[in-house]
Amino acid sequence: MNKNKSIYILGIESSCDDTSAAVIYNGKILSNVIANQEVHAKYGGVVPELASRAHQQNIVPVIQQAIQKANIDKKDLNAIAFTRGPGLMGSLLVGTSFAKSLSLALNIPLIAVNHMQGHVLAHFIEEENQPKPTFPFLCLTISGGHTQIVKISDYFTMEVLGETLDDAVGEAFDKSAKILGLPYPGGPLIDKHAQLGNPNAFTFTKPKVDELNFSFSGLKTGILYFIQKKVKENPDFIKENLNDICASIQKTIVEILFDKLKLAVQKTGITQIAIAGGVSANSEIRKELKASEKKLGWTTYIPKFEYTTDNAGMIAIAGYLKYLKNNFSETNITATSRLKVSDN
Repeated sequence: MNKNKSIYILGIESSCDDTSAAVIYNGKILSNVIANQEVHAKYGGVVPELASRAHQQNIVPVIQQAIQKANIDKKDLNAIAFTRGPGLMGSLLVGTSFAKSLSLALNIPLIAVNHMQGHVLAHFIEEENQPKPTFPFLCLTISGGHTQIVKISDYFTMEVLGETLDDAVGEAFDKSAKILGLPYPGGPLIDKHAQLGNPNAFTFTKPKVDELNFSFSGLKTGILYFIQKKVKENPDFIKENLNDICASIQKTIVEILFDKLKLAVQKTGITQIAIAGGVSANSEIRKELKASEKKLGWTTYIPKFEYTTDNAGMIAIAGYLKYLKNNFSETNITATSRLKVSDN
């Protein structure tokens, strides 16, 4: 590994509905530009065809902006890192095609990155006052599409210890918000209302799932039936109790996550715990994780907000770590909508 050389890597992320580009210099982020797609809000979820079209419009200006903000010339770049998968196929193809073209045009290496590994490796971005986990550690990876407990033994040695058998936790938050009539994406709104409510106001049944796996579909159905019953009794029930409902839903989801995390610590003996993924921005999850340092003796790692949701900074750090190992990709590599966190 040559850490003395000046290494500039451009990261490109286009797995879902955000087009992002970042420039990293020896592990430090110089720019991290994200173009959001507002178009999906009126549909209550991401529309794949619209997402890929928006990526085509956004990718050139986003990459130009990232290079300008980093105050470098594209000729200074040493490699192009891009999200190969998992994600929406149409969206991934835009980033993959552009990354290949740019690496050929600049005659520099191409580095394929697993999106899920990027979320975990965001913890290794060089940031002031941001300690990095040491191996091995456990990472609770939570997003709109994933809920996993992963054992990280090395930068690219990851093993899934438990995962959701149906819906992801982000989906559980968003669908619960939809039941309450909140706009998409609803997860952050549940968090916002929950901070003003009583988490013990209502009780929801937690699913019983073996080992370290999760399930959220039953909880979602339980919330739906509960709301339907209460609204039948009182049409203003949601309006009158919104903060308490949100706080109670959030408490239940956080308890489900932490029950499994405690079990994982018990089974592995590993007490270094990190969180990653879009749902790791949730204030209650962050608060609970921090509290577990005193309560349970864990050492915890919480990423900066800007590295929780889909962003190219995490793709750039993964690309940098692969660059140090000379782990490059051929230009005939293809995007793939399905990848496990353990796939390199």
